Amino acid sequence: MLDANHRADEGNAMTSPGSTQPVAWTRASIQREVDALKDEPGAMLPILHALQNRFGHVPDAAVPIIAEALRCTRAEVHGIISFYHHFRTQPAGRHVIQVCRAEACQAVGARQLEAHAKERLGVDYHQTTRDNEFTLEPVYCLGNCACGPSIRVNDDIHGRVTAERLDRLVDDLTTTVVEVK
Repeated sequence: MLDANHRADEGNAMTSPGSTQPVAWTRASIQREVDALKDEPGAMLPILHALQNRFGHVPDAAVPIIAEALRCTRAEVHGIISFYHHFRTQPAGRHVIQVCRAEACQAVGARQLEAHAKERLGVDYHQTTRDNEFTLEPVYCLGNCACGPSIRVNDDIHGRVTAERLDRLVDDLTTTVVEVK
């Protein structure tokens, strides 16, 4: 929930309510996010989540701000960011596709699906397509084990995904409807 301290900065427009598009960051907007949470117990993870939720990634410029506010080293902040695969240091594509790599999904074809996704999108894990449409990420359980292999596209979980079904999802997300009059 945004409060009075969370407003658009220096010409950056906030997204409309319900929108998932992140806003551009400034040092001031990073500082406000950090200041809002720095006194909470175990503030590091809530701060990192807040930054990623707001900006779509944890900007490099946030590391020294967080370190100073929490009285820790930049290396400690970077260590937390790099340890948790959830945190991104670069903006994600318009759609994030996560392929489950847990054992239950691997037992029913997740490795083949993973290889197909990489080939179809032309990227590896933690990379974004040239057109900024898709970011491919591994995930280590989606809680959909009985319906594997599973993927998450943005916030939607899909089970029993085949290469053909993945192709249809990608096509549906990249297809633009054109109205002809």
